[in-house]
Amino acid sequence: MSGIRKTRRIWLGGVATILAAGVAYGAAAASSLTFVGWGGEGQDAMQKAWTDPFQAASGTTVLQDGPTDYGKFKAMVESGNVSWDVVDVEGSFAYKAAGEGLLEPLDFSVIDTKDVDPRFVFDHGIGSLTWSWVLGYSKDALGDKVPEGWAAMFDTETYPGGRAVVKWFAPGILEVALLADGVAPDKLYPLDVDRAFKKLDTIKKDIVWWNSGAESQQALVSGEAVMGMFWNGRTYMLQRDGMNIGVQWNQNLLTADYVVVPKGTANKDAAMKLIAQVVSAQGQADHSALTAYGPVNLKSTAMVPEEVQPALPSNYPDSQVVIDLDYWVKNMDAISERWYAWQAQ
Repeated sequence: MSGIRKTRRIWLGGVATILAAGVAYGAAAASSLTFVGWGGEGQDAMQKAWTDPFQAASGTTVLQDGPTDYGKFKAMVESGNVSWDVVDVEGSFAYKAAGEGLLEPLDFSVIDTKDVDPRFVFDHGIGSLTWSWVLGYSKDALGDKVPEGWAAMFDTETYPGGRAVVKWFAPGILEVALLADGVAPDKLYPLDVDRAFKKLDTIKKDIVWWNSGAESQQALVSGEAVMGMFWNGRTYMLQRDGMNIGVQWNQNLLTADYVVVPKGTANKDAAMKLIAQVVSAQGQADHSALTAYGPVNLKSTAMVPEEVQPALPSNYPDSQVVIDLDYWVKNMDAISERWYAWQAQ
């Protein structure tokens, strides 16, 4: 059986197994709610694995919006005009938003966490997927040159061409620069911010900025960028679709996305039930099968098709660097301000 057929089969099984997985729906469910992801093929996978099965089993229509926009998120909550109900966000934002009172507390009487990795659960958010920053590169552009790590991203003489970098500030950017500059993984934190920006200066004119996962893929496929920092699932999708893309996992930077509920949503109960589907064993396995992002449910990894397993971050622990979210919760605002000022210079 081909990988595509096997993945499809797993997803179709999701609807039938939602109730068995412990996701129950009451008769008084909301008529609709809005799920927000990062757009493109990544959000399509979230829809297939999570929101379509939830909609089929609950009768609640799930509307799609995106990409996730933190400024818009905050403005909605502060204005009291909240139109988003469940939002996929980066972990650093989840903790920061919770501290600012922007999130509803999760209802763990509805959301079953017994099989969820406890590293990715807190009062106001729960992991939706694990992922790594990886060095993705165009084999067409580089030929027989194989970049061995993040240092290659800053070596424009050996590897000429554009560098794809996320435009909004995200944990991982400075870590990439410091690892490329020779900082040992166990000496990363606290970050030497001045050193990181000095390293970034060396490729500033070569940067191809991206604002969504789909844009990151387009930058690489079009040749505008020959390499860059990517979510591992986005490079997997390109490889799966036959693109001549390589991935270097050396010093991949691991973190997680979280699903959260904006404070003031009118559909809080339905939002909790949708999140229960997101973190269920079947929902997590189905999503990983489609994207190669890692599951947060500890029962799910064994359910992911064999051909996808090598693309999961969990297969590269020896060279993995875990992003320190505690550091970023404390330092995000100050470093973000410097990041945008640096971009504007």
